[in-house]
Amino acid sequence: MADRAAAPAPGVLRRHAGTVTGFRVRPGRAWALARVSLDSAMLFTAAMAAAFGSSAAGVPAPSIGWTVVFGLLVLGILASRGMYGARLHHELLEDLRGVVIATSLAGMVVLSARELIAAPTDLSAQVIRTWAFATAYVAAGRVALHWSRTKSYRHGESVRPTLIIGAGKVGRLAASRLLQHPQLGLKPVGFLDKDPLVGEDETLPLPVLGASWDLDRVVAQHNVEQVIITFSRAPHEVLLRLVRRCEELGVNVAFVPRLFEKVTSKLTVEHIGGLPLISSRPSNPKGLQFGIKYAVDRLIAGVVLLLALPIMLPAAVAILATLGRPLFFRQVRVGRDGRTFAMLKFRTMRPAEPELDEQALDLPPDTAPGGVERGDRRTRVGTFLRRSSLDELPQLINVLKGEMSLIGPRPERPEFVGLFEQSVYRYGDRHRVKSGITGWAQVHGLRGKTSLSDRVEWDNYYIENWSLWLDLKVLLLTFLAVAHSPQHVE
Repeated sequence: MADRAAAPAPGVLRRHAGTVTGFRVRPGRAWALARVSLDSAMLFTAAMAAAFGSSAAGVPAPSIGWTVVFGLLVLGILASRGMYGARLHHELLEDLRGVVIATSLAGMVVLSARELIAAPTDLSAQVIRTWAFATAYVAAGRVALHWSRTKSYRHGESVRPTLIIGAGKVGRLAASRLLQHPQLGLKPVGFLDKDPLVGEDETLPLPVLGASWDLDRVVAQHNVEQVIITFSRAPHEVLLRLVRRCEELGVNVAFVPRLFEKVTSKLTVEHIGGLPLISSRPSNPKGLQFGIKYAVDRLIAGVVLLLALPIMLPAAVAILATLGRPLFFRQVRVGRDGRTFAMLKFRTMRPAEPELDEQALDLPPDTAPGGVERGDRRTRVGTFLRRSSLDELPQLINVLKGEMSLIGPRPERPEFVGLFEQSVYRYGDRHRVKSGITGWAQVHGLRGKTSLSDRVEWDNYYIENWSLWLDLKVLLLTFLAVAHSPQHVE
């Protein structure tokens, strides 16, 4: 009761926090303003570049009036797609896709309008030139902003203090995710929970700062800008009051929904009176989409194998010279629907000693096997192949045979699968699709001896939210990961 009485009045809170009434620009709003300003500046620069480029090429420059219309359309489309609004997380690839969509739609509108009004002979060239410069410049601006924002967040600058309501399992998971990913710009300061759901053998990654009636004090004390509501024992009415109070204080609120494991990015919200009904539409691993994906996988694998022959043949010769036959390392792995297959890799290590080979691999809890086990037995050629990920190229043969996919959860050995299915939540759900050479978990740094529960979470997200765009994102991120990774580990 003392804490409840000590809570400051709303006016005092606003003056103390200095974040609600506008005494200082909040980091989230500052970045939104930066996005609008940068896009406008880059569109202006693109227009100037297109005009000077046209003059140098000896072709008519794009109309100034229509260039202005094009720029306003781009900004309007970006705004309508929520690219200037408050979001918890901005992904660079999603931003770049949004830029391409906005400039393309604006270009089509301008092209159609000018064709209907009065079309000059070089209309298509003018519009294409404007579109190309705008797309390149705005995309470059977004890349620079993303780099600047990520660096800022990693150094603890311009971050948004975040309060988590509910200190149970999901609340702890949310806190751990934010602590593991400072590039999100959300700095967790603690929990708000009257009765935390914590076992005797469990610890909280953050302090419990109070109960529901301490909201005003905690927001003022920590300058909280974001609240994340997870699960707790608090009654429904209490949580609603917390949400309303956060809205009054100008604090953003996000929710972790019930049955969150089944919530995908494809949602339909319908209302029966004031009751919202949320329908989730996960991808169907047995459906036509995945059938097309696997057919395209085989086609691409065949083409890449042909293109990779100039690399694979010297690698094979080097392996023959250092390790002899066989060229491939074969290991039984578990794939789709629990079926086993022999996964192929280039050999990179000398044979293990028999007594070592028989020893069981001792793993810490919630840790996946991977990397170089039982001592470093790699040859110099093998070290190069693993660091460059070229040892994975033979898995394209597995893809051609239909045993694997280009993208999917990484397959595991049978002796570990049985153990993990019993101890790791939703581990068996990964086997709904074919295993992949690379995957959503791997491009997020979950390779080698990393958290199994995290891998499973990312893998199941990929399965339930699958799309061709998501596959393309994984491929792009894989190339970046291989280019920046000091060494290859599975």
